[in-house]
Amino acid sequence: MTATVTPEVEPGSNPQRRDAVQWHALSVDEVCTRLGADPGNGLDNAEVERRRAEVGPNKLAEAEKEPGWRVFLRQYRDLMQLVLLGAAIVSIVALQEFSTGVVIIGLTVLNAILGLNQEGKAAESVAALQKMLLIRAHARRGGELSDIPAEELVPGDMVSFEAGDKIPADGRLLVAATLEIEEAALTGESTPVGKSLEPVTGDDVPLGDRVDMAYMNSTVTRGRGEMVVTATGMSTEVGQISGMLSGVAQEKTPLTRQLDQLTVLITIMAGAALGLVVVIGLVRGDSFDDIFLIGISLAIAAIPTGLPAVVTTMLSLGTQALAKKGAIVKRLRSVETLGSTSAICSDKTGTLTLNQMTARQLVVVGRRYSVDGEGYSTAGKILRVAGDNDTPLEPFLLPMALANDAAVRDGEIVGDPTEAALVVLAAKGGIDVDETRRLYPRVAEVPFDSEYKLMATFHEMEDQGRKVVRCFVKGAPDVLLARSSYIRGVDGSALAADDARDRVLAENDRLAGEGLRVLAVAARDIEPAAFDPAATLLDEVQGLTLLALVAIVDPPRKEARDAIALCKKAGIRVRMITGDHATTAAAIAAQLGIEGRALSGTEFAAFTDAELEEQVEGIGVVARVAPEDKVRLVETLKRKGNVVAMTGDGVNDAPALKRADIGVAMGITGTEVTKEAGDMILTDDNFATIVTAVEGGRGIYDNLMKYVRVQLVMLGGFILTFVGAGIFDVAGGAPLTPLQILWINFAVDVLLAVGLGFDAPAPGLMRRAPRNAAAPIVDRALGIQLGVASLLMAALAIGVVAWGENRYSLTVATTMGLTTLSLMHIGAALEAREPTGTIFTRYTIANRRFVQLIGAALVLVFLVTTLSPLQRIFDTVALTSSQWGICLLGPIVFVAVAELAKLVERRSADERPALVPAGAA
Repeated sequence: MTATVTPEVEPGSNPQRRDAVQWHALSVDEVCTRLGADPGNGLDNAEVERRRAEVGPNKLAEAEKEPGWRVFLRQYRDLMQLVLLGAAIVSIVALQEFSTGVVIIGLTVLNAILGLNQEGKAAESVAALQKMLLIRAHARRGGELSDIPAEELVPGDMVSFEAGDKIPADGRLLVAATLEIEEAALTGESTPVGKSLEPVTGDDVPLGDRVDMAYMNSTVTRGRGEMVVTATGMSTEVGQISGMLSGVAQEKTPLTRQLDQLTVLITIMAGAALGLVVVIGLVRGDSFDDIFLIGISLAIAAIPTGLPAVVTTMLSLGTQALAKKGAIVKRLRSVETLGSTSAICSDKTGTLTLNQMTARQLVVVGRRYSVDGEGYSTAGKILRVAGDNDTPLEPFLLPMALANDAAVRDGEIVGDPTEAALVVLAAKGGIDVDETRRLYPRVAEVPFDSEYKLMATFHEMEDQGRKVVRCFVKGAPDVLLARSSYIRGVDGSALAADDARDRVLAENDRLAGEGLRVLAVAARDIEPAAFDPAATLLDEVQGLTLLALVAIVDPPRKEARDAIALCKKAGIRVRMITGDHATTAAAIAAQLGIEGRALSGTEFAAFTDAELEEQVEGIGVVARVAPEDKVRLVETLKRKGNVVAMTGDGVNDAPALKRADIGVAMGITGTEVTKEAGDMILTDDNFATIVTAVEGGRGIYDNLMKYVRVQLVMLGGFILTFVGAGIFDVAGGAPLTPLQILWINFAVDVLLAVGLGFDAPAPGLMRRAPRNAAAPIVDRALGIQLGVASLLMAALAIGVVAWGENRYSLTVATTMGLTTLSLMHIGAALEAREPTGTIFTRYTIANRRFVQLIGAALVLVFLVTTLSPLQRIFDTVALTSSQWGICLLGPIVFVAVAELAKLVERRSADERPALVPAGAA
């Protein structure tokens, strides 16, 4: 008869509410009583339907899909997009320039399409989590075991599982027979967790320490188990993470914020210029209608209509370059965020480490051996100190090969990672593991159990012509030491366990203090006549001879330490965030060069927000950390002005990845959830690739700022040219038509932008401090320099137009103005590549792409004045050689003055900050 006791929760409340019951702190009987569950029979069908109606199916809530039209319109939240739309409307309504307005509107559509193709949505993260739920469960219902879709589970169901199965829901364990579950994707714990049935009491017990619980989407690596389901769907730990993902809002990148500031600045400048032109015209007695149209033309000239397209193009091409280096950037403007990164919070397992357990030391009484090699590759040696006797190691290594269920083939493992490390160690010592197992098959075994913390196997062997049953044992050092009567020395002698016990314990403490996981191996010979395989074999695991201690660790990546050192030079602080224990994490952090003290998740969570802000600079490692604590760390660092990158590969990393300025997911070991939540994916799971991407991001941003500086000079030149033309009554106050302005912006300036965007990175990029993401693109000193350059450009352009108007027609004058400004823009681009260096060096022609683009821009400047179709569209005429000579005077004078200013600056000091300091650009 199935029990029908209802769960003990308040009426009307959610019975799965995460903090309603601390299931891990209750006994098996208490859990079953609260859930109204019968371990023997399970739930009947009627009860299952009732509960499913109450709590819903065992699946994640699906996010409402955003309609395509809304996704497209969302692209117009960008401030520059709105400004461009306003300019287009003014062009059509006020100026009657329909072609100009249509072109500008077309640009906004292009910008929206380019941005749309790069966006990632939170719904993709939920969809990825749902894919992980497509598993089946072995549930007991009505007294019968049946195979059902995991989606049909409800709280109170009895579910059984064995090695290789996925856990289909959260549950309290009822049976744990040598059960180990790999929970790295959820907790960050690098090794499978041994499970037991005893309640785990205490306040705020970390997820990884709740050894009497099993959690959805974790994998059984050993043994078998049975649980009663305590939570399904969105109430599971994975479901809580899904809810955290949907609750994390996307923030603007530093570049987006800076471009918004720049757009506001330019818009204010354009409005001020418009007002100035109108005031000047009214003072002169001109018609309001005429001067207003001129002012609107000036505003159109001032708005950088090509800036969004240029920025998008540069970032898009930059992402392609980074992808070739192993970093796939999903969102365009995340590229520049890399360049401003000042803090990296990195997951340990699989990111800073190999996620491959490796034996590092082998200790026998009287000798220490070091072990080289990485991961599950058998390439490597067991090294001894020069001068020591070459002692045969086979007696010490045989237990590692035989008392072991793991298999290693070509660097891939089947079974427990820690056991695989012992197999690899035996192979490095010269043992053919597969052949040894074939030669000495097991005749009996004691499976590993967390209660007695050992595993023993029995094999028929010969010892000096005498047949014996040899028991090989591996397990916790203190447990094996307590069961040992002797300890084997390096010379093969047998020492009394009491005499050498302190030496063994001292070695164990030394290794554990270094953050290493320590196992012991032992052996015992039994007379075949006295051995009964059907007896209680654990009783035979007594009177052992302790052979050796093995120190195992998930080793740091070789390249990670160098990458962290380079981060330090670049002013980037690296912190380790892990689900491992604090001692292990601190030891790995020390090897990697990560500075700061190590805290447990409990200690971290105990800080108030104010205390955390005060203490965070001294924290280098946070261990046994919950997903919400990772998010809290990211938020704290951001409040202190950092641009934060968060790396990770597990489900538990996803919310923090999404909350960070840039989330970096691992492409090989990373879960689909993490890949969808991240802004960037590392195709090689290599922490060093982050540093390469940061350098690439800095280079892209540096080149982008070259273009922005040039663009500001050009826009300032446009504004001052129109204002000056109005003041001095040159060309009726309109030295250029709106279409001529667009020609310069999109025919000439786009080519220059692409050339600057792919210029060679400036030397010393990774020796700069991270730029201040909150600093404006243009500070006061730079503003003065750009203002002077704009004033010079405007004065030269007005002079050429005035000269042409006095001697020729207005059309010739505006054509000369168009030509002069275009050539000065090319000169400004050349000068911007080296803020303090002369352009008359090989560096100017070293970048073949840039030279080609300069040549193409010069050709376009010539064609717009010579081809009839272009003449009709842009209202230009062919120029004579003397007119060309006058036009060339403008860029020559501009470049000469710029070179003179650089010369003065170079001679004023041997070393001087560049035109734009690293912190401001």
